[in-house]
Amino acid sequence: MTEHIEFGPAPGSLDIAFDDRVLRPREWTAAQSAWAADLMATTPGGTVLELCAGAGHIGLLAVAANGRRLVCVDASPVACDYARVNAVANGLAERVEVRESRLEEALADDERFPVVIADPPWVPREQTTRYPQDPLTAIDGGDDGLDVARACLEVIDRHLAPGGSAVLQVGTRAQTDLLREEPCVAEGRLAMVEVRQHVRGVLARIDRA
Repeated sequence: MTEHIEFGPAPGSLDIAFDDRVLRPREWTAAQSAWAADLMATTPGGTVLELCAGAGHIGLLAVAANGRRLVCVDASPVACDYARVNAVANGLAERVEVRESRLEEALADDERFPVVIADPPWVPREQTTRYPQDPLTAIDGGDDGLDVARACLEVIDRHLAPGGSAVLQVGTRAQTDLLREEPCVAEGRLAMVEVRQHVRGVLARIDRA
């Protein structure tokens, strides 16, 4: 059964549709939208990329007021259908492209994006039973919760434009410390320049070094 919520602060909140086959939008993640929108004001123009987009709410809210185009990527056909529905419902369909695809297959080699939003599942596998209301594929991040986050970092490494920034969502600061050890960060191609702690999760800004 389809539900609707108002996502984001008013005025300017979005009407977001979803059902129990996709992850229920969390109110706190509007902070990721806001941070990405702030970065858009200081980065070169161009299309914004959202990875693991789910129902599309975070990316849609990020671009709603600034005219940017958005590419949403998710492997779930249900999530992609809702992202399209939500783009239409909020008057953003002409600026939004939704790609149903695995991360490593979604983008052409020459595509570059000045801002990337990444919302991967980040719950460690042994803890997923604590969230029976959530679809397993939307929360299971593997043994340490970072399998999909690492895949997102690889996409960011290949497709973040010079001077660009990404905002990555994970669960804990300990997870961001682990991601600093990934080759794209440790070898200096990307730099994790700021981490913000929220009640329900953590956001990390990652810049093209």
